[in-house]
Amino acid sequence: MRGWRWPGLLSRIVAAVLGGYAIGALVSVACAVLLPLPRSEAVVIGMMLSFLAYAGVVLWVFAARTAWRAWAGLLAPGLLLAASWAGRPV
Repeated sequence: MRGWRWPGLLSRIVAAVLGGYAIGALVSVACAVLLPLPRSEAVVIGMMLSFLAYAGVVLWVFAARTAWRAWAGLLAPGLLLAASWAGRPV
């Protein structure tokens, strides 16, 4: 039975790496577009927050009870962040 744990672990690793990158990038862009600051300051703040978001995603993925919940937990904020700046000029 030990072999059946590998797909879940591999799925979590992929979710942490790819999902963390995606959420980090979305946080960065959303901050750059939505913050009412000069563009250069908004970009810097967005980049700093993207590192926190990436770390949070990694923690979430491995703290979730199942790999399915980990992926679902990435989908919700990803859609919310993507919708927050959709249609706005970058």
